[in-house]
Amino acid sequence: MSPESRVSGVLTFGGTEQRPPRWRRLIGTSLGLVYLFYPIGDVTSGAITGVKAVWAVLALVAFIATFLATVLSPVNYGEPGRWTYPLLGLTVAMAVIFPLVFGGGWLALPIYVTVVISMALPMRRAIAGVVAMAVVVLAEGLADGADGGTITLLLLQISTLSMLFMSVRNTRMLVVELHRAQGEVARLAAGEERLRIARDLHDLLGHTLSLIVLKSELAGRLAEQGSPRTAGEIRDIESVARTALQEVREAVTGYRRRGLSEELDNARAALGAAGVAVTVRTSGTPLPDPLDGLFGWAVREAVTNVVRHARATRCEISVTYEDGTHEDGAAGLEVADNGAAAGGLAFGSGLTGLAERVRAAGGSLDAGGRPGGGFRLRITVPVAVDSPACGTSVPPS
Repeated sequence: MSPESRVSGVLTFGGTEQRPPRWRRLIGTSLGLVYLFYPIGDVTSGAITGVKAVWAVLALVAFIATFLATVLSPVNYGEPGRWTYPLLGLTVAMAVIFPLVFGGGWLALPIYVTVVISMALPMRRAIAGVVAMAVVVLAEGLADGADGGTITLLLLQISTLSMLFMSVRNTRMLVVELHRAQGEVARLAAGEERLRIARDLHDLLGHTLSLIVLKSELAGRLAEQGSPRTAGEIRDIESVARTALQEVREAVTGYRRRGLSEELDNARAALGAAGVAVTVRTSGTPLPDPLDGLFGWAVREAVTNVVRHARATRCEISVTYEDGTHEDGAAGLEVADNGAAAGGLAFGSGLTGLAERVRAAGGSLDAGGRPGGGFRLRITVPVAVDSPACGTSVPPS
């Protein structure tokens, strides 16, 4: 959630906005206005007459207006707004002064202050405010000569209503925090999806576009020589381009599965077009799906680097896998060439992303120059009995 949303009290998630339900707070707390029956009864019954009755009506209207304004002032439950404390101070002053002036049923006014304090203030301040209102009711009740039963009833109402509205406030705050957490989860998920698409597009297009460039250069040379193979190379370029378009669509929608066997076939085609002799060796049982996908990514990235940077004439790809029936079981992939090691040593975003995928699977990646010249990429993933790599998907990078 953005800082602007946090300040304004607007929660944004899932493309929608949810504003704090102030109208619900207003309705809920306004239901308690039934307690004004007592001060109103003092005026209508004739207990207060003359000019004092007029002032009582004006005082009651002012208290109701201030009380409702205070209810609406917080940004959210337990989050006082700009005017909350000034309005609350005015409401408290009225609740303290009016019972001293008009007496009788006006001792009910502190109950309203208790409700506002319970809903608007943080927990510690709310508890302190409720205790203060209980002291005010006790002191004014004794000063006004109220009987013990009335004072006890008022104190009981203050305690029960404060606990009720604090519980309501806490529940609402939990709902608000849940919405904020949902918004944060949605934001992180969107960021992770953008990262996935960026990595997939890099891995997909880097390999495919390199192949298109190589075949285009070959087609150009053949066209200059008037070779009949030119048309076939151009058709191959069209086919590769269509395949790339389909792969991009699948990567964006998350349906692309990069199998090792498919990537080995693509590697043979790309290396062959670049004039690189390729040897593929496999040993052990077939790879489980998570490792099959991981090694497929690795072959694609390694072969792309060979085609782009190595200027090699030979490339060897070795895949080994022990099925995990022994504690030392492991899966390994090695891609080595006889080209320029310096070109492969540039640890770009492709190798960085591949290294993250390998670490997520619990393995290790080693990339660097070979003693006799060239570049080698080696991946090792331990596979023990009941290892997650044997039956679960590799966590997305």
